[in-house]
Amino acid sequence: MITLRKATERGHANHGWLDSHFSFSFAEYYDPAHMYYGALRVINDDRIAPGMGFGMHPHQDMEIITYVLSGGIAHKDSMGNGSVILPGNVQRMSAGTGLRHSEYNPSNDTETHLLQIWILPAQKGGAPSYEEKTFSDADKRGQLRLIASPTGEAGSVTILQDVKLYAGLFDGEEHAEMPILPGRKLYLHVAKGQVQINGLVLDAGDAIMLKQEDALKIQNGQAAEVLVFDVF
Repeated sequence: MITLRKATERGHANHGWLDSHFSFSFAEYYDPAHMYYGALRVINDDRIAPGMGFGMHPHQDMEIITYVLSGGIAHKDSMGNGSVILPGNVQRMSAGTGLRHSEYNPSNDTETHLLQIWILPAQKGGAPSYEEKTFSDADKRGQLRLIASPTGEAGSVTILQDVKLYAGLFDGEEHAEMPILPGRKLYLHVAKGQVQINGLVLDAGDAIMLKQEDALKIQNGQAAEVLVFDVF
C-alpha cells in the first residue's frame, strides 16, 4: 500500500516571524486522519525570521530531533547545553521527565529553515539527555545515511524508540533502494527538491507512506533531500 500526501494538504500557520507547515496534528491544527504514523508524532517544517525564535519552553516524554536545512538555530537548554545547529548537524534531545530549552535564529539577515521532528518514546520517564552529531553531504550523497536509531549504530544519534531515521541527497542518476521488512512501514518526507519514489513524482513538502510493499525505490532526483523513517 502506497499513500501520497501532497505538501498542500498539510496544516499551516503563519505568525509573521514563524511560517510552519505541519505533517501531523499540532497546536491549533487538528486532523484525526493525521495524528501520527507509528511512533512518528511530529514533522514541523519551520521557517524562522532573522533574530526571532522560541523562548524557554518545556518538553516531556518525547524524542526530539532538529534537522536544519538552511541557516542556523541557536540552542540553549536546562541541561547546560548550548550551540548553533547548522545544516549537516543532527540534534537529539530525549525529554524524559522534563527539560526546558530555547531556539533562536542567530542571523540578522538570513531566514532559518528546519524540520522539527518528534518521536514518541518506548517508555515514559528517565533522565533527559542531549546529543549532537554531524553528517556531511558526502555521507548522504546518492544513498540513505542512518542518522538516528535505537542503538546508535553506524555513528547515528540514539533515540529511545524502535525507529530508524535516514537522510539522503539525490540528483540525476543517483538512486537507492531500501527493503521494507515484515511488520515495518516507511514514511518518506521530501525536504528539498523533487524526486521519484516508487514511480511517483514528489516535490518539496510532499510525503509518501509505504506498508506491505517490498521496497522503497528512490530515483530521478532534482536537488532532492529526503528523510526516511522506518517505523513499526
